[in-house]
Amino acid sequence: MQSGSPNAIDLAIKYGFLVLMAGLIVFFGVMADGFLSPHSAVFILQSVAITGILALGVTATLVVGGFDLSIGAVATSALMLSSYAMVVWQLDAVSAVALCLAMGLLVGLVNGLLIVKMKVPDLLATLGMMFLLVGLQRIPTEGRSISTGMTLPDGSTASGVFSEGFLMLGRHRLDFILPNLVPLSVVFLVLIAIGVWVFLELTRHGRLMYAIGSNAKAAGLAGANVNGYKVAAYMISGTLASFGGVLLAARLGRGDVASGNNLLLDSVAAALIGFAVLGASKPNAFGTAIGALFVGILLQGLTMMNAPYYTQDFIKGGVLVIALVFTFALSGRGGRARG
Repeated sequence: MQSGSPNAIDLAIKYGFLVLMAGLIVFFGVMADGFLSPHSAVFILQSVAITGILALGVTATLVVGGFDLSIGAVATSALMLSSYAMVVWQLDAVSAVALCLAMGLLVGLVNGLLIVKMKVPDLLATLGMMFLLVGLQRIPTEGRSISTGMTLPDGSTASGVFSEGFLMLGRHRLDFILPNLVPLSVVFLVLIAIGVWVFLELTRHGRLMYAIGSNAKAAGLAGANVNGYKVAAYMISGTLASFGGVLLAARLGRGDVASGNNLLLDSVAAALIGFAVLGASKPNAFGTAIGALFVGILLQGLTMMNAPYYTQDFIKGGVLVIALVFTFALSGRGGRARG
């Protein structure tokens, strides 16, 4: 990029996506009655929270030049595991959440070891893990949803319940301007996004992860523990995905496998859209959070305009392509993001 005053293409690269998002808000505000209401904002924020947390995990793997396709399955497994732990095993909320986080950490560790030790390509390793988890999470209940008082496969009745403390994670709202406006899950998203941003942008470990994603061989020659950082990235992704699943279970108050169907696509879209925010042209926590907000705004607007559900993925894909054009085509960059 040449020095001097920025030209139109430079401005489009840096601010084009934010202008697109602002235009989308104005469009839905005019075309969909109630879109700009506090109730609509709460719904968007709730949906953004879980998608954003999963997307931040994807961002960690993108930074090291990888990709995690198992996040949706990990989140749904955590949804089912936390529900099963409380309803069937009668565990308390703290134990159930800890169990789910440990599960996510373990899945991330296995993914990382498959990739760096067994040399399985990241997409294939995490795709295999996704199918494994999708099947595994259905076995204990023979494919049924988990709810209070459910009948178990052996004919007995589950006597456990979802604790109020657990449900609060997904349902409690904080006062902000208006009473009960900001979901607690959004606070978790903001704190996690800040934590990931600080780690990636301001610490030596984060800079090394970007270096690995840019040129793993050069980073290794410079002394970076390439394999260790790659495994750590997948462990971060697995842990965040499992926490997102816990929040979804707390919001629904039941374990429903179908509830996590769109988590993978929405989270990946948010992470990739993040490349276009402020012309970053690389995976980054701030862009991912904005990308998640964008996906939430888009889906809420389409829903309020009564757009058929089967068109939403098509529209979402089209917007994703436009966002990536800002990142790569206009800036003349190719391949993966720069470090």
